[in-house]
Amino acid sequence: MENTFSRRSLFRAAAAVPILSAASATVGTTSASALPTPAAPNGGPPDATDPRFTIAVLPDTQYLLDEGGSDAEPVRATLRYLVGEQATDNVVFMTQLGDVTEHGTETEMRTASDVFDDAGGLPFSVLAGNHDVRGDDQRGDTPYLRTFGPQRFSGMETYGGSSPDGYNSYHVVRGGGREWLILALDWRASDAGLAWAQGVLDRHATLPAVLTTHDLVWAEDDGQAQLSDNGQRLWDRLIRGNDQIFLALGGHYWPSGRTTMTNDDGNPVHLHITNYQDRYYGGAGMVRYYGFDLARGVIDVETFSPWLLAKDDPTPLESEHVELSGDVDRFTVEIDFDERFAAFAPPVLPAPRPPSAVMPQGTVAYWRFDEAGLATAGADGAPVAPGTVARDLTGNGNDLTSELLHGSGRHALTWSAEHHDAQPAHASLRFDGRKQPDQGAVLRTGPDAPINSATFESGYTIETFLKLPDPYLGDHAWMGVLSWEGRSGDAGKHSGDADEPTCSLNLSGERFLQFVVYPVPVDADPTSWSHALPVGRWMHVAIVNDGRHTVMYVDGSEIVRNAAEESRGISTLGKPFAVGGTQYAEQYEQGFYGWIGDIRIVSRALRPDQFLMATGS
Repeated sequence: MENTFSRRSLFRAAAAVPILSAASATVGTTSASALPTPAAPNGGPPDATDPRFTIAVLPDTQYLLDEGGSDAEPVRATLRYLVGEQATDNVVFMTQLGDVTEHGTETEMRTASDVFDDAGGLPFSVLAGNHDVRGDDQRGDTPYLRTFGPQRFSGMETYGGSSPDGYNSYHVVRGGGREWLILALDWRASDAGLAWAQGVLDRHATLPAVLTTHDLVWAEDDGQAQLSDNGQRLWDRLIRGNDQIFLALGGHYWPSGRTTMTNDDGNPVHLHITNYQDRYYGGAGMVRYYGFDLARGVIDVETFSPWLLAKDDPTPLESEHVELSGDVDRFTVEIDFDERFAAFAPPVLPAPRPPSAVMPQGTVAYWRFDEAGLATAGADGAPVAPGTVARDLTGNGNDLTSELLHGSGRHALTWSAEHHDAQPAHASLRFDGRKQPDQGAVLRTGPDAPINSATFESGYTIETFLKLPDPYLGDHAWMGVLSWEGRSGDAGKHSGDADEPTCSLNLSGERFLQFVVYPVPVDADPTSWSHALPVGRWMHVAIVNDGRHTVMYVDGSEIVRNAAEESRGISTLGKPFAVGGTQYAEQYEQGFYGWIGDIRIVSRALRPDQFLMATGS
């Protein structure tokens, strides 16, 4: 799925990029000594561990590197900008898409070499287009090869090697805490070139790959792209059969465009054409940012001209081309990276942690639904029989016993192998609660469990993992996640609803988490509210009370709507603690709808780095 959204605005304070006049920057006449020195990296090198990083794409620059009369300065400005913003924009690599020059002559290549010196320490790839060379990659020696052959890249940490002919190369790039393969293929890869590329893929079989070449797809005026003849050959011979290749980029044609095709493994491959030489000033050094965001599962794409961006008083035509915002120039590609790469690079998940590793001082109760926590465990999807016991692994005697509500069928509560990636136990329970008529299941402590009467006046941390189904079908407003039974009115609390329990975690009709508690010393019901929870995604929820106030956390992040009132302790009534439902007037209505994983209650306030989702907890 793709939509139009950009991760940031380009119109911000940026490092000034020196500008030369067209006369002083004419190809073949500008000396290196007349040019400003490359900008120093802004704040240092990029962060290879940040889940947000950028791969910059530089399309055809041939009209700006033409010895017949042109201006190389926009290309210089782009390269200097990328160097200067390398840390700020977390630019880990730049890939060029061919047609570096107009004629591929010695003179043009000397100028191109000088221009690309402005890339400084930024790692990059360059490939040959039809204006740089003729024939396929077995053509032998050319000015292009002497300029952008293996010797050009051998000093880069990312460089992995080139084909024997020197016209195809690959780089291994670090971004988002993992490695990515960049293939830079000649505009006409021979059979030998394709065999070399397949060998590179085979030797890096666990790396997601971006394929770059000059001639791949062409687009209609509406931006809908389709394979060119050469692109079809690449698709049939290399792309469709290698699931690693998830993104393929080309230039050569205009206008820009994009399409998505399905490979032999049934997975999407995004194919884009990027070329702006038909636009004002030969493309004005346009660069495209592919902003990978592994946290959001997207690649945000945006296109702009650093050369025009730096102008203090741009003309109307220049202003029009500072940033391009059409559907093929600024958009978002949605990718579940873990799922898309699972076949060849499954995510490395934390191993299950034993109960002893996640019971810090003050742990009152800890329940989990794997073999360690259950008296009996069934297969994934099997019903949980009424009377099944989930042991309190602290040994404090707060065991939970399952029961079906309102005569619900046995599938109202089932075993599940699903779990949060950071959950200690790799298992959960699937609850199928619903309204009209009310159905569901709960797990309750026994009548003599110590937690039934614990008031936690020195503070507490209540944690669990949960997931809502996708699609989220039906009305589940005010379903309960966990609670203590009993009426708050029986605890002497009348400021709220006297029929509410004294403490509960619920979900509103808008999917907002609600934690409401009736504290010990005051007649009040301070309530915390989360944002609307997403569906189809595991979350960790923590309620932390320091003896004075309560704060809710979702996935380790503090929410905003935490009650300001004093909140010390929980006015428990000696009645059971329950998972999977909330009573009203001492009656259960609907049960929870979704998955619930590990649950832990600690009699003190924990820091986020001590939560169950923290591997060191």
